[in-house]
Amino acid sequence: MLRVLVPSNELARRLDLPGVEPIVWHLNDTVADAPPAQVLVTERPRNPQHRARVSRIPGLEHVHLMSIGYEWVLEHLPAGVGLSNSRGAIEDATAEHCLALVLAALRGVDTAVHRQREQRWEPTWGASLHGARVLLLGYGGVGQEIERRLLPFKPAQLLPVARTARTLPDGTIVHGVDELDSLLPHAEVVIVALPHTDDTQRLVNQGFLARMREGALLVNIGRGAVVDTPALLAELEAGRLRAVLDVTDPEPLPAGHRLWQAPGCLITAHVGGNTHRVMELVYDRALTQVQALAAGTEARNMIRAAAASPQGRVR
Repeated sequence: MLRVLVPSNELARRLDLPGVEPIVWHLNDTVADAPPAQVLVTERPRNPQHRARVSRIPGLEHVHLMSIGYEWVLEHLPAGVGLSNSRGAIEDATAEHCLALVLAALRGVDTAVHRQREQRWEPTWGASLHGARVLLLGYGGVGQEIERRLLPFKPAQLLPVARTARTLPDGTIVHGVDELDSLLPHAEVVIVALPHTDDTQRLVNQGFLARMREGALLVNIGRGAVVDTPALLAELEAGRLRAVLDVTDPEPLPAGHRLWQAPGCLITAHVGGNTHRVMELVYDRALTQVQALAAGTEARNMIRAAAASPQGRVR
């Protein structure tokens, strides 16, 4: 019997399969320590202090994440424990949210909301994606889906940037991060769709922000720690840059933090993938993954392979 820890009753119901014992245990919310189990299916915990609980699950052999990002779990993953993610389930929703944020900021939707509450009919002029130069920092699954959604809006340029420069088979030129100094001054919109790694930690720092043109819009749909928050605050409070942030550092953003009141800053609470459709896709992938692990067949979306289990199921 494969014992699987899951974060919800709904997922437990779907995993009520022959040879599988689903157990509801939420990494973030359940007070009690985890019971013995071979598999953990989990969300990214909202409380960073709860991440270490992964390392204390008796008998753990595999962790399946209901997300794309996996950097938070690596330091807590015991040796020999496999790791997989939900690649393919979340990219579309995240790219859709990114587009919504960009359009809302450029067209002043946040300002319109405030004026509606004040019952003020005061038309404004805004910016547009049409004819804009957009720099897209991060060209993985999310970055590519963002690009597909931006192109119909007819930007003058859309410049993908990744770790290394390359030309794709379709002729798309991907710039390297070493070209940022020359690219940033020309972009009206800079979108950050990067994971948090040692290489990306505070990549968007004071020097990066200083290279951005005055009045440019910074969009962070990746991870909060990629952006140096004090450096961004300095630019926002000076009125030189604007920002829309689905992710922040720290996160959750505490009440009273200066970012909440920073001028020209629109914040959503890390909800890029929060749609009912995403949950259906994530649950489907969890079901497929657990079935594969129970049968001892090849699991998908592997980040790290697991050592063979004594039962020969999880490998």
